[in-house]
Amino acid sequence: QVQLVESGGGLVQAGGSLRLSCAASGRTASTNTMAWFRQAPGKEREFVAAIRRSGGSTYYVDSVKGRFTISRDNARNTVFLQMNSLTPEDTAVYYCAASNYLTTAYYASTNYMYWGQGTQVTVSS
Repeated sequence: QVQLVESGGGLVQAGGSLRLSCAASGRTASTNTMAWFRQAPGKEREFVAAIRRSGGSTYYVDSVKGRFTISRDNARNTVFLQMNSLTPEDTAVYYCAASNYLTTAYYASTNYMYWGQGTQVTVSS
């Protein structure tokens, strides 16, 4: 089992920045892909960004490209999401997820077997 705990959410004005962290514990050596998803009120959970264990491959949804950066520190078993130039449309609960799979469908929530409890990000206009 792998446990994930997110932190770093909060309230920020449009144009501001936040850095989310996801600390993993347990059988972390089995995880290959780590990702961030988000869910806004009344909407389905959507993929935001993913990173492979090596850190060499990263993936983003088009709406955050150039603004968000995902990174990981394997020594600390932590994944980060640096979010810049935030807009009200980024308001959501952000979830960290981990997968044992090395799949091209990194955007599919069904490929992730471990989830954090979520952290709220609110961007005011």
